[in-house]
Amino acid sequence: MHIRGDHAELVVGGRLDVRSAADARTVLHSALDGGRGDLVLDLTELDSWDATGLGVIMGAHRRAGRTGRRLVLRGVPDRMQRLLVATRLHRILAIEEDCPRRRPLPHV
Repeated sequence: MHIRGDHAELVVGGRLDVRSAADARTVLHSALDGGRGDLVLDLTELDSWDATGLGVIMGAHRRAGRTGRRLVLRGVPDRMQRLLVATRLHRILAIEEDCPRRRPLPHV
């Protein structure tokens, strides 16, 4: 897994899983604590995530709320969008839907 960016936008690539969760959590928390406004998490380079990785995203979402910020997911790969819909997390998370190559998320 790799994460690059600043306190306003981070690009996550590789696998966000149990092996990378602690490092990802540290980077996300640092970005959230050190900035203002939305933190955009660009997932276009993300290959996969497991339940632990999804937990990191949800934890960052909660921390963003506590710091007066909003975590916004951008470029969520289709298979991960389906998981968010199946778990109804698409109703909780802020997800940019204006990417022309992606279909809008259904409202279940």
